[in-house]
Amino acid sequence: MTSVDGCCLWKSIFNVVFNRVDVGGMQALSVFVTKADGSRQLFDREKIVRTCLRMGASNKIAEEIARRVEKRLYHGIPTSEILQMMFRLLRSYKPSIKHLLDLRRGLSLMDSKPEFEVFVQVLLANNGFEVSPNRIMPGKCVEHEVDAIAKKGDVTYFVEAKHHVNYHTPTGLDESRIARAILEDVTEGFQSGSCDLKIDRAMIVTNTRYSEHARRYGICRNILQIGWNSPAKLSLQRMIEEKNLYPVSSLRGLKRAIKTKLVNSGIVIMKQLLEEKPSALARKTGIPREILKQIIEKAKTSIVTTNNF
Repeated sequence: MTSVDGCCLWKSIFNVVFNRVDVGGMQALSVFVTKADGSRQLFDREKIVRTCLRMGASNKIAEEIARRVEKRLYHGIPTSEILQMMFRLLRSYKPSIKHLLDLRRGLSLMDSKPEFEVFVQVLLANNGFEVSPNRIMPGKCVEHEVDAIAKKGDVTYFVEAKHHVNYHTPTGLDESRIARAILEDVTEGFQSGSCDLKIDRAMIVTNTRYSEHARRYGICRNILQIGWNSPAKLSLQRMIEEKNLYPVSSLRGLKRAIKTKLVNSGIVIMKQLLEEKPSALARKTGIPREILKQIIEKAKTSIVTTNNF
């Protein structure tokens, strides 16, 4: 192969990997990125924009950061590196963002029990549901421990909270099949008199997306499946962002032992940290007041940041 041939070959490869394609009338860079599971997909500029907006950035700043990230891409770049790059750029526009993790990352750092369960209860209670915590429900065959009972209007749900450490992992069919089986048993239990509460529907809340198989089953069986970005008007992301219910697990640098004390005291969202004086919180949680003051200041700054970035 001549040097000219080699040059043409590399130029050809470059054009395949870094070609600009038309997407909805706009020119987009065709670069393949490497996901956490090792698979590759085309770089999606809108994901950068959406993540920046999720962190409270304005449309103008989000577009500028996406443009700057796009300039630094290379073939096969890990999505984790893109995220780190985006955060560095965000901090250059708003230094107070240094206290915050990306929301999806913050949710993934929660413990499944009791933290995520309590968070789901608080989230639903702040979004129009009457909520009671964990309960044992007798069915016709056996008893079932559910993560919450939620009621809105004339519909009563039992709630199952399903947490994933890896937020790229879809919530599969099994969770929905189990929820359907529980609903059938407690419904028959109510009809036979062993259960004193009539349940109308099952609800599953997860911090990831649902697999296509699970989604189809949920529609067929009338299960309310609340995931990261679905349903559109009641997704986890929307409930959190519209009511500013950011979890304490999204605070960067929060030590696990401190977080555990907060969770054990029922504190799972940043807003709760601002509702009591540090002295009262210190007595309630057993956390030294000076440490609490630092955490509260971070939470206060972060809430202002997500509101006014």
